Amino acid sequence: MLIIPGQPGKDVCDKHVGTSRRDLLRVGGSAMLGMGLGSMLELQQASANKAIGGGPGWGKAKSVIMIFLQGGPSHLDLWDPKENVPDNIRSPYQPISTKLPGIKFSEVLPKLAQVNDKITMIRSMSYTPKGLFNHTAAIYQMMTGYTTDKVSASGQLEPPSPKDFPNFGSNIIQQKPMTEPMLPFVMMPRPLQESNVVGKAGTAGFLGRAYDPYYLYPPGDDMDMNKMDKIKVDDLKLRPDVYANRLKRRARLRDTINKGMPQIEKAVKHYNLNESYSRALDLVISGRAREAFALERESAATRDLYGRNTFGQSLLLARRLVESGTRVVEVVWPKVANSDNHSWDVHKGLTHRMKNQSAPMLDAGLSGLFADLDERGLLDETLVIAIGEFGRSPQRGVSTSGNDNSSDGRDHWPYCYTACVAGAGVRRANVHGASDKTGSGPLKDPVHPSELLASIYHAFGIHPNTIVYNHLNQPREMVKAEALTRLFA
Repeated sequence: MLIIPGQPGKDVCDKHVGTSRRDLLRVGGSAMLGMGLGSMLELQQASANKAIGGGPGWGKAKSVIMIFLQGGPSHLDLWDPKENVPDNIRSPYQPISTKLPGIKFSEVLPKLAQVNDKITMIRSMSYTPKGLFNHTAAIYQMMTGYTTDKVSASGQLEPPSPKDFPNFGSNIIQQKPMTEPMLPFVMMPRPLQESNVVGKAGTAGFLGRAYDPYYLYPPGDDMDMNKMDKIKVDDLKLRPDVYANRLKRRARLRDTINKGMPQIEKAVKHYNLNESYSRALDLVISGRAREAFALERESAATRDLYGRNTFGQSLLLARRLVESGTRVVEVVWPKVANSDNHSWDVHKGLTHRMKNQSAPMLDAGLSGLFADLDERGLLDETLVIAIGEFGRSPQRGVSTSGNDNSSDGRDHWPYCYTACVAGAGVRRANVHGASDKTGSGPLKDPVHPSELLASIYHAFGIHPNTIVYNHLNQPREMVKAEALTRLFA
């Protein structure tokens, strides 16, 4: 059996572990294939050197807020409007000036136009689809860095599986374990979803459930704008009849029993039961997470700044969470794809829906988040990304994915779209790349979604090519791409 470890030691968290006896035995069978011990050690050393990382932005991020605009927002009608183009391409909204000379947004983003001096706009996100014209497959690629090999004729995927590649947030908290009693990864206010496929790419997959997000899905339907006022985090509260001291006594009793049962302890040592129990106990006793969820403690002015709706209050809660130590927060747009009203999936009714429903929530929430993080000094160490799974077709009324589109609607378009990135060393007042005259494709500096994920890992001081092991104990790179260091100052 030929195994070439990515670095010394199977567990990438244990870089101090040298070449094991088992590694040497495995190499015995590899000589016939032309690889001797010297070659293996040389490969290991090269991999270890590569994993050192460095460069602009390396290790600047302590936390990340991923704002996932599920449904595919139209870049042409938001932050990359085109002028002097045919009527069926031109946005129904007027372009407006922004803080950056020569850079225009659509009139539906007046507040964001006043804070774009804090961010980098990537106007050249692009990929060539292979079954990725449909939401769920494209979401899977954006969240994991990998394409799936099981897509039905309708474009739908199989449900989430323990065999899936991990969500990027799960990779981060596995590589960068928490050192304080706080939730490491929170996803809200609803799951990733298209039609009846719920939660695909929103789990830790083959890393195991220990690295799943804390799912915060308040009750109420997607049109309930007050969902965040109904947050219940009962599993973070002490029961009235169980006090902190009582829990600690139980923990000490457990420790005493474990010391007397060495064989059992030896059998389960790889599961880190003591550590996991202690972390959960500390989390409940400290009350830190419960305090972070207390939105009512924010001033009325701050809550108004973000917008009194599910999306805006989710972003405010995201700020409170990273301020309290949460490593990863993923805010999913609170309306599923393939739906009406404030969904970004505007096959029909674009003019009304974007101007009066989705864009005002995005404008207030995102601009409020940037301004609030910056004022508190949190933007220096908090990476913020706002992106969808793709953009919308330059021509209105055409079909690119088999969907029906009215003359006032745009279909799916992965060839060119826009991402918004800020914080943790990302350049301010910057535009990376450009789209062509009609927003159909990148004019320069195309960026693949996997490169954006690689840049997120890079910002945390994690080499994008770090090896993790799947459910079959096979080595897999976290993402097969390199970080875009030009995004960072």
